[in-house]
Amino acid sequence: MPFNCADLFSRYFPFWDKLSEEEKKALCLQTSFAEYDKGENIHGNTGNCTGAILVKSGILRAYMLSEEGKEITLYRLYPGDICMLSASCVMQSITFDVFVDAEVKSEVYIINSGGFAMLMEENVYVENFALKTATERFSEVMWAMQQILFMSFDRRLAVFLLDELAKEGGDSIKLTQEQIAKYMGSAREVVSRMLKYFSTEGLVEVARGGVRVLDKPRLKKIAG
Repeated sequence: MPFNCADLFSRYFPFWDKLSEEEKKALCLQTSFAEYDKGENIHGNTGNCTGAILVKSGILRAYMLSEEGKEITLYRLYPGDICMLSASCVMQSITFDVFVDAEVKSEVYIINSGGFAMLMEENVYVENFALKTATERFSEVMWAMQQILFMSFDRRLAVFLLDELAKEGGDSIKLTQEQIAKYMGSAREVVSRMLKYFSTEGLVEVARGGVRVLDKPRLKKIAG
């Protein structure tokens, strides 16, 4: 899909005006457009260093895998968001593996890791942008780790349900218990037991393929 490179980068990348004409041309040549179906892996499975990802449409999910193969959701990316952790080979300070999947059908722009690495070496504005963006994402990673390590599961689940409501709007969450467990890095049985408890307390209504929140104020109290 053809795209206006100058318009794209000037809108989302503040370092664009700090690039020379040669650097701008090189960056455009290293940028490609791609489409991914729901559930398709964008980064992590092949072991390749994808590069920087800019979301045009859809939703991406970044996650880690435990040694047992459980997925731990770190953060989500929405239109206009940029992921630098998918360019971990460019940023040597990042030493953990991040996977990125399309949560829904998505369109993205990908800046080749090699081309971006060269620009980082040559232009301090590009390097500063990359570090700032990665740091912002890393704070979300730390929040996810904090939830897993220090929060009780009822609180974690309440936070998750409220976050999903904020994302989707309304009072229903269209995720199965298996999907919730996957996104939270937990077991389906644990999620099922806690949802059953929430249900008996009148907080939620569990249906096939989803959860309806009945008492949002009380759920917020549990979430803290």
